[in-house]
Amino acid sequence: MKLVWCPETAAKAYIDTVELSGVCNDSGIAELVSSMAAGWNVSFIVEAWSHGEGTATSIGLAVACRHTNGRHVCIVPDERSRLEYVKVLEVTGMSPEVIVGEPEELMSELNGIDFLVVDSQQNRFSRVLKLAKLSNKGAVMVCKNTNPRSASSFSWRNVVDDGSHRLIRSIFLPVGEGLDIAHIGTCGGNSSSSGGKRRWIKHVNRRTGEEFAIRK
Repeated sequence: MKLVWCPETAAKAYIDTVELSGVCNDSGIAELVSSMAAGWNVSFIVEAWSHGEGTATSIGLAVACRHTNGRHVCIVPDERSRLEYVKVLEVTGMSPEVIVGEPEELMSELNGIDFLVVDSQQNRFSRVLKLAKLSNKGAVMVCKNTNPRSASSFSWRNVVDDGSHRLIRSIFLPVGEGLDIAHIGTCGGNSSSSGGKRRWIKHVNRRTGEEFAIRK
């Protein structure tokens, strides 16, 4: 299984988010994450948020969930953050699930995440990424508030190449305060007739008679 891109759903989420652009401090981020999450048809979105952060990303994720009928969970560190988050999202008519606690401690309780957003300005954000229990379809992971220098020193492979998942591609986008985005796939699977396993094929050089093998 793998995430499958649906451009029609992405476009619908994008348009709906544009209509809420007056509520967002940075609609560019809202529209981007909304179209990404909806386009990949994700079923379980998790974000880590705290008092004082912008809510554009959160609004975009909430809009995406409307189109995918998925679950949207926001982890906040304290009651003050919870009240602030809920107040802003209620203005848009949305009510994601909010859990109070430390992201590092709560990740073990959240299984099958296929879209995860963290703030790279928060301490130990890479630890949160590493502890995430991702979906067996793969996932999209987003670090917000990232600048090119910090993005170059951060390695996605260090947090996702764990034997069950692998990095497919990553990109830094200068949207808002910067977004570092990674597409994560699963290892193995049934992508080939041999169940995902490679096999050796023997070839013979007709001119020299020499035998050699190629792994496919």
